[in-house]
Amino acid sequence: MTFTSRRKAAMFATAGAVALGLAACGGGGDDGGETGGSTGGSSGEALTLEQLQEEGTITVGFAGEAPYSFEEGGELTGATVALQERIWNELGIENVEGVQAEFGQLIQGLNAGRFDVIAAGMSILPERCEQAIFSDPEFMYTTALMVPEGNPEGLTDMQSIVDSGVQVAALTGAIEATYATDLGISAMEVGNPQDGLDAVVNGRADVFALTGISLNWMADNNPDAPVEVTESFVANIDGVDQVGAGGTVFRPSDTDLRDAYNEQLAGIVGDEASYLEVVGDFGFTAEERPTGEITTEQFCAGDIG
Repeated sequence: MTFTSRRKAAMFATAGAVALGLAACGGGGDDGGETGGSTGGSSGEALTLEQLQEEGTITVGFAGEAPYSFEEGGELTGATVALQERIWNELGIENVEGVQAEFGQLIQGLNAGRFDVIAAGMSILPERCEQAIFSDPEFMYTTALMVPEGNPEGLTDMQSIVDSGVQVAALTGAIEATYATDLGISAMEVGNPQDGLDAVVNGRADVFALTGISLNWMADNNPDAPVEVTESFVANIDGVDQVGAGGTVFRPSDTDLRDAYNEQLAGIVGDEASYLEVVGDFGFTAEERPTGEITTEQFCAGDIG
């Protein structure tokens, strides 16, 4: 299998949509002249597995958040990339072509036909389920905080940010930005994780909130940065623990394609050894493996968290 990446300056969203990071473009809108290899997408027609098998290529939208999906040596890599390569290969599609865009603009790009699916460890949320459909959970996750070395404010969780009144940075469109809003925190939103790290290092933010596995990866790969990462935690909003999971995202019309993907995914996620074989090299452990007890339908209905 080959995997290629195309960088894309994704400036197609309106200012309001960028701020939300969840709204999708209307069907048939301008796609900026660049689409994936499919014949579905903004036309509203369902994309089928048979089409992709005939073309031999699927175009997948990614965000630059390590260790989920990121560029290294000019090539996209990461845990979601490894899953995409394994599953689409098993489904008879040899080439996976990646398009990198900012996290908060991925759903707009998907519904505008710029790529065929999204694989960015995207959290399954009710508002997103109104815009697109999700695979079964691929990753369970918790939140952590990146803080200056020594953690001078003694931050431990989202509530401690509220209590201390410090400036928090969060990734545009990410669940941590939603947590901040729900808690009445005015967050500085950043377009990618590196900007969040830089904000803490440069003193523009006191803390950067993101998934624990992403922040630990960043800290390990930026050993000279004067930052540290707190213990991971499950965020609590209004007394409710916010259990989180991420999955691959499909256009609403592509239910058959989603179902075919889920069949292959089940064989990987359902076996701990198989799961770790695919994503273990990127720091994922058995703790991140979904067990099937919580479903996408429950997340979409708002029954979880």
